[in-house]
Amino acid sequence: MDAAGVYDAHALHGFAHDSIARGSKSFALASQLFDRETRERVWLLYAWCRAADDLTDGQDHGGAMSQDHDAQAALARIRTLTDAAFAGQPTGDQAFDALGYLLTEVAIPRAVIDDIIAGFALDADDWRPRSEADLLRYCYHVAGAVGVAMALVMGVDPADEATLDRASDLGIAFQLANIARDVAEDAAADRCYLPIEWIVELDIPPGQHMHPAFRGRLSVMAKWLAEMAAEYEASARWGARKLPPRSRWAVLAAAGIYGDIAREVRARGDHAWDHRASTTRLAKLGWIARAGWSVLRRPPGHRISRDGLWTRPRLDAPT
Repeated sequence: MDAAGVYDAHALHGFAHDSIARGSKSFALASQLFDRETRERVWLLYAWCRAADDLTDGQDHGGAMSQDHDAQAALARIRTLTDAAFAGQPTGDQAFDALGYLLTEVAIPRAVIDDIIAGFALDADDWRPRSEADLLRYCYHVAGAVGVAMALVMGVDPADEATLDRASDLGIAFQLANIARDVAEDAAADRCYLPIEWIVELDIPPGQHMHPAFRGRLSVMAKWLAEMAAEYEASARWGARKLPPRSRWAVLAAAGIYGDIAREVRARGDHAWDHRASTTRLAKLGWIARAGWSVLRRPPGHRISRDGLWTRPRLDAPT
């Protein structure tokens, strides 16, 4: 029996489909644009990421956080079960078995998965960024590295560092948008991903960024986040030309859908957190149509530079 034979592929695909349907309506919709094989592999990777993230935060598909959660114990469990997945050993946990099965089909370097786990470790340590560079490093670990893994699932060569940089950029863009949108929710959970240097620059007292008196200054930081997200999104869009057509379609659609979150937060200004920014189904379908049209057209001839953008660690370099 080969390594894949130790897993129930049908059950794991079903579990992974249910996970993405519950955890991310936007990504679930965009994932339908992949060919079947890629789509199922993307779901498997998502299921592992979702479960590990929930373990770290004591949540169930992003729901309310547990009040008596032991984040360090959860992190140890993530590492132990991930070790088993890489060893091809069934874990009894479908999310980690999903990763194990995926690894029988796609060669994802352990360094990429370890980079993602490093993001969970930052959250488990209640880490907060001091500088913009710290913020971008965090965004890489919790989302950019996921983009790299997703690109590998889509068939990008692990040696194609330039395309993997662009995949990382898309994850970073997504996370910057999430941070801008979730400032109030993060504050309620005693978390803050706004760089301390930004808060000091705008003369906001520590821990007071959600006070109504500083809403105008907070919207300035949201604008900075949205502008950064747009730069990384543009880089990723150019890099997507290296993907197969259906993967490019899915990635460009997701870029537009998630990009709308940052654009909505920026457009609302001081009212950005009156209610949670989201993308309507009609807008999502619009991005799917536009992405499909862009795939049919000739790719843009001018190169969009990555100059000035944060760059992820190389796969053969220590993190």
